[in-house]
Amino acid sequence: MTSTLLKGVPASVSLLALITETEEDKMTSTLLKGALASLSLFALTTPAIAQEATAMSTGRTDHQLIYEVIEEGLIALGYENGEMLTGNYPAIHLSIGQGDADYTAVHWKPLHNEFYANAGGDDALVRAGPMYTNAMQAYFIDKATADKYGITALEQMKDPAIKALFDTDGDGKANLTGCNPGWGCEKVIEHHLDAYELRDHVNNDKGEYFALMADTIARYNAGEPIFYSTWAPNWIMGTLQEGRDVVWLNAPFSSLPGDQGSDTEWADGRNPGFGVNDNYILANREFSEANPVAMAFMNGLRIPVPDLSAMMTRMNNGEDSPEELEQIAKDWIADRRAEWDALIAQAKAAQ
Repeated sequence: MTSTLLKGVPASVSLLALITETEEDKMTSTLLKGALASLSLFALTTPAIAQEATAMSTGRTDHQLIYEVIEEGLIALGYENGEMLTGNYPAIHLSIGQGDADYTAVHWKPLHNEFYANAGGDDALVRAGPMYTNAMQAYFIDKATADKYGITALEQMKDPAIKALFDTDGDGKANLTGCNPGWGCEKVIEHHLDAYELRDHVNNDKGEYFALMADTIARYNAGEPIFYSTWAPNWIMGTLQEGRDVVWLNAPFSSLPGDQGSDTEWADGRNPGFGVNDNYILANREFSEANPVAMAFMNGLRIPVPDLSAMMTRMNNGEDSPEELEQIAKDWIADRRAEWDALIAQAKAAQ
């Protein structure tokens, strides 16, 4: 055996040296195999951070403020933000479910439950958050008209004298400034017109909501009666303040379409007719599983409704360029630096 080992080895190389060298090679080989095995295990069990995260939005400027905050967080975590896609709510949910986009920042539960189910539900989507809670919506009229005519309830729109006050097109029905076609709130309003037997008394004016609301606010500033639906967080709630400028009308009873729940009455007995909603960041399931860092950030992000309303009011007061929207988001982060830094650190640890 010794002669076989030494065959072709120069005489100057001792047997001891050969044996030592051979053992070192074995040790090196063993170490390399161990390192490669560890790296393989790490690659299998630890998803890589995506180079790009693509959001899909409604295209609304007020919503852009939320995306600005999220994008700042993703940048801090090493992501690049892809070009924003836009669409209406049904298209957004379908696109996220199909993986055409990675996430959307505005998904209300239970208002968007139907969109969620139609886009694949839990098999295709993941809700992160909630980012904010107790978002409300209601029907409003101006306080001056409410006080003068004693209007407190939505059902009073059946009274010919009352609905005539809000008739802006002369057809004998009250004109309600409602939500865009395809929005979740539009479905609720349409449901209410039938459930509350208001179809013959109220016109649901649908179109570009914020353009319609600009006309509504102009009528209010001119001293005319107004009738509209809105929600919080929203800059409109800061422009037409409840109790000062407007009051909301009580619905006759709780009634919601689909699986949005059944009880809309508040603890104090008031009933806006709309359910209280929580807002989630909605992500594609495959994206969420491959990106635990991004999901940890999205799950931990909290932007309270009053903060969002204040940010949106700044936007509505003129800070609405892309650079100004980004600055509003950065100002919000700066005001909460300790909480923000802790969230970023927590997200990084999820890797």
